[in-house]
Amino acid sequence: MPSKFSHLYSKNAKEMKASEIRELLKLTERKEVISFAGGLPSPEAFPVDKVREICNYLLDEKGPNILQYGTTEGVTELRKAIADRMVGKGMNINYHNVLITAGSQQALDLIGKTFLDPDDTVIVGAPTYMGGTNAFRSYGALLESVPVDEEGMDPEALEDKIKQLQMHGRNPELLYLVPAFQNPSGVTMTMERRKRVLEIAREYDMVVIEDAPYSELRYSGQAIKPMKTMDEDGRVIYLGTFSKVLAPGFRVAWCIADKDLLNKLIIVKQAADLCTNTFGQHIAAEYLTRGYLDQHLEKIKSLYKHKRDRMLAAMDRHFPAEAKWTKPEGGMFIWVTLPENIDTKEMFTRALENNVAYVHGASFFADRSGRNTMRLNFTYATDAEIDEGIKRLAETVRNEIAMHKKETPAKDFRPDEDGMVFGV
Repeated sequence: MPSKFSHLYSKNAKEMKASEIRELLKLTERKEVISFAGGLPSPEAFPVDKVREICNYLLDEKGPNILQYGTTEGVTELRKAIADRMVGKGMNINYHNVLITAGSQQALDLIGKTFLDPDDTVIVGAPTYMGGTNAFRSYGALLESVPVDEEGMDPEALEDKIKQLQMHGRNPELLYLVPAFQNPSGVTMTMERRKRVLEIAREYDMVVIEDAPYSELRYSGQAIKPMKTMDEDGRVIYLGTFSKVLAPGFRVAWCIADKDLLNKLIIVKQAADLCTNTFGQHIAAEYLTRGYLDQHLEKIKSLYKHKRDRMLAAMDRHFPAEAKWTKPEGGMFIWVTLPENIDTKEMFTRALENNVAYVHGASFFADRSGRNTMRLNFTYATDAEIDEGIKRLAETVRNEIAMHKKETPAKDFRPDEDGMVFGV
């Protein structure tokens, strides 16, 4: 129902839509529903004892200071610790290149506000993270998609897309990428493609947003250097966060960019919130400087590798042959592709009736294609929930395929790995 003040809303506010994932999550809050929908870290991964230890120390030693306003750029100790960590990964930066933000989502919003006028063009992957597309759309941007396959964004398709746009008088300003364990597909862009995509960005004068929330969460395979390490002319903006490796509740993330570009983002941020949560920044700084993060990473990588393997094994046991899915080397997601005549948004209602949830794939495509795909999160659910939830989802998928074939749906009576049927 329209608000009685809707005639006073700005054009931007009128055109904004609620996040589909956030709306879906409201439907999955029933206790009996096993949800693979949210991109949530496991509660087991939160270092409660270390955070308590650090909080007590900070309040005892620095109480008044850490409860005060901070600078827009962020707590200097944290910026220096992040810069040192990124230099260790091969980036040619210092702490003056680091801006602390309230989650990576704020960084995406700041970038949109800094670069985008209505009808400016942003190139994104197909699929890609919807938080990015929502941020850019909120400033009136036009989104253009380039296919993402098992090796990441296709450079040839990217260049073809740019040439097509230029033929119509459109020069894309931004290129948005999640190169490592992409949300939603879980795929990782190869080094060869990273280099070629960066060459194309230079040739056509685009700013590259390298969103890297999952880069530390590798469980198998060889690490690949960030695109920012190959940035020769300061056109790559790198986004990192503590949400996936410490705790999302702190809302502490960072943005790394060329100094001139970063200064503009700082000015834009001053109009948004003055400064990011100072107390959370001090906790994160202590966590880094004490060496706790690397210790903790080993624990959560072991935990998430187990969960990934558990879900993949359950899918191998239960999913029908018509379904295909990625096998990510890290991150938090598995991407499932079903036959083209299956609409996973329509199927969601029947999955929910079967007490299992996911995110339908069209949410991650700027052009609303990919209707036969879905994203599964493997980090949040327990082992028992993974086993039972995949079994329920597989049954839903088989029934959906059978319904479209006008066949009688088949039941799966195969036992789980240990012969047990798990409850929620």
